[in-house]
Amino acid sequence: MNRFFVMALRAGIAAAILLGLFGQVVVIPTAAADEVEYFPPYAPFEVPYVAVAILGVACVQVALLAVWMLLDMVSRDAIFTPRAFRWVDTIIGASVAATLLALGVTVHLLVAEIPSPRDGMELIGALGAATAAVGVGTAFAMLVTVMRGLLRKATDLQTEMAEVV
Repeated sequence: MNRFFVMALRAGIAAAILLGLFGQVVVIPTAAADEVEYFPPYAPFEVPYVAVAILGVACVQVALLAVWMLLDMVSRDAIFTPRAFRWVDTIIGASVAATLLALGVTVHLLVAEIPSPRDGMELIGALGAATAAVGVGTAFAMLVTVMRGLLRKATDLQTEMAEVV
């Protein structure tokens, strides 16, 4: 694999992880505090939703770390080994965890009596975003699972070829 391409991908992954960390430490808690200041009835929901948002970003960071490790394996021509499956399974697990968090938020928004400062459109938008996150997370987990199957077949073929040669 092209060395420049690998370095560019690693730089992007590192930047995304650091940006996520900034979001976890600064953006998410500050935005939640601002919303509670703007509309005090949101106060009981601040801590749980901040925790879920921080965990969701952590799931993305775990998946990015696994991609980093897979990229390292690709650069060493070691991707067709059993170790790769550990990292692919990590990506699947992180995406399933994030999807379950989004599903929990979706269910909570559907059943909870959450006050709204205006006509309720904020809640409808949040429900739509959470529902979309569940759909995208489910699709991503299924896609990576299919790709894992392809990696399994390629690894088996690589092993067969090594035995023949």
